[in-house]
Amino acid sequence: MTLNILFWISIFLLFHSYVLYPFILKILARNKKENSLVFTPDDDLPFISVIIAAHNEEMVIVEKIRSIYYTLYPLNKFEVLVGSDASTDGTNRICKVYTENYQGFRFFPFDKRQGKPSVVNQLVEQAKGELLVLTDAKVFFTINTLFELVKHFKNEKIHIVGGGIQAKINKKDGISFQEKAFMSREIRMKDFEGKIWGQTMGIYGAIYAIRKSSFQPVPENFSVDDFFITLKVLQSGKKAIMNTSAISHEEVPNLMKTEFKRKIRISSGNFQNAFYFFRILLKPWTSLSFIFMSHKIIRWIGPFLILLGIISLSLLSDKSDFYFYLFILQNILLIIPLIDIILRKFNIHIVLLRFITHFAAMNIALLLGFYKYLFGVKTNIWQPTKR
Repeated sequence: MTLNILFWISIFLLFHSYVLYPFILKILARNKKENSLVFTPDDDLPFISVIIAAHNEEMVIVEKIRSIYYTLYPLNKFEVLVGSDASTDGTNRICKVYTENYQGFRFFPFDKRQGKPSVVNQLVEQAKGELLVLTDAKVFFTINTLFELVKHFKNEKIHIVGGGIQAKINKKDGISFQEKAFMSREIRMKDFEGKIWGQTMGIYGAIYAIRKSSFQPVPENFSVDDFFITLKVLQSGKKAIMNTSAISHEEVPNLMKTEFKRKIRISSGNFQNAFYFFRILLKPWTSLSFIFMSHKIIRWIGPFLILLGIISLSLLSDKSDFYFYLFILQNILLIIPLIDIILRKFNIHIVLLRFITHFAAMNIALLLGFYKYLFGVKTNIWQPTKR
């Protein structure tokens, strides 16, 4: 009886997080309208500080800077702060040129590697804007990106706004298609959460805006700074929403090996946040605890739920024909990633198989990230994903 309960609990929780909860969001958001208290282009727009932490971004930093200055936001209403985290390529040289030629461009070269959150913390201290736009070097703005991010801040209840990403697929022989699908689904869910409750569960860190008064410095060695910053805003009772019209472009990663390493780093940071904000879950009847549990916590413990399901089903397989056939199905699913790897060596790429491989890799990365967290995250220093 205990094995039955353990098996079905693990299955239900995974089903809830990946299927039922997104369906609930879709239903609840159906008749919800976006915030209507917004700035117009003719208003006296707030002054903003665009903040970029960069490390060895010479391949993208020029296009990034130009995409900011080519937006329609008034030039006298924003500044750009770039912090170079001990870059060893041409990033510093490029940024120094822009300091001399672009209005409001401020460059901060750091000699010692310290990680994105630490660089961001220091840049925020130097920022003059009442609003901060935090963004990655590899994410390129469109002409309306800045205005679309800022316009919702006319509503004083809103303290953080996430932007939308239009992902560029690199090649079909890797995981870029699967990464784009995952990213698009996540952004859609976050958008629904913002519309329903004003509680988007984690702004996408590559592009978002926040009131400077609500920015909380990220603790040392925290590696998922965007989630920490968002949860601090939500804990204070302020609103966090998405504006998918604040469009920017990003090339999604294609190499499984490279992305896998990044996901391990992110996963260790997820568990840092899980334990830091654990008290939210002790208030089970709030919308914030429901969102946190449904969207994040269950997924983060997903590898353990999967292992629990595998072990309990293996022990149940001889109890009835029903569990035996489920056991056969389980084993088929478990060998699919291996089949996909073999087929890939023959340049055969089957989308459905790659989705299963991608899902398996994400959960293995979560498992490894958990063990990394247990032994202590020694640094939040990152390497830009190769594109």
